[in-house]
Amino acid sequence: MKQIVIILFSAILVDNFVLSKFLGICPFLGVSKKLDSAIGMSIAVTFVMVLATATTWPVYYYVLVPNHLTYLNTILFILIIAALVQLVEIILKKYVPSLHRSLGVYLPLITTNCAVLGVTLLNIEETYGFLHAIINATGAGLGFMLAMVLFAGVRSKMENAVITKSFDGIPITLIAASIVSLAFMGFSGIIDGIFG
Repeated sequence: MKQIVIILFSAILVDNFVLSKFLGICPFLGVSKKLDSAIGMSIAVTFVMVLATATTWPVYYYVLVPNHLTYLNTILFILIIAALVQLVEIILKKYVPSLHRSLGVYLPLITTNCAVLGVTLLNIEETYGFLHAIINATGAGLGFMLAMVLFAGVRSKMENAVITKSFDGIPITLIAASIVSLAFMGFSGIIDGIFG
């Protein structure tokens, strides 16, 4: 149980895919302007991460490893993720059309979101068992959501701030993202202190 808690909280706080590993930056910067879009994108990414892990882990260990085809894992994982994103897009378009419209072009971009591919590859690299891989994917998705929600709050505050012309737009957004990222570096000491 202790290892599950460590994997979950490490994925959320210490090894946050956006703020520590710098994966998934495109939707992080593109969809974090509004809180509802940030939450919607985060839920979709979390769902795809967990579903991709639940699909790629058995494919890797029960198809690729026995047939000595592990070198095909990246290509196969991308194809699996693309199919899952198409499924999510069809479901959102049919049942939650307002969220589908608000996510716009960023929803199909989940296919090429390196955070989704990163979590599936990291699960293999860390040789997690199936349960630990699912926990890691869930934690990675929740960490993605935490980063998106925090940054949506930061960006809403920046809209009312007086910013010099040279920093307006992308420069101040990147500076704010780096400060939020620095704040997450402190969690590694806390996790080590509690569980180390």
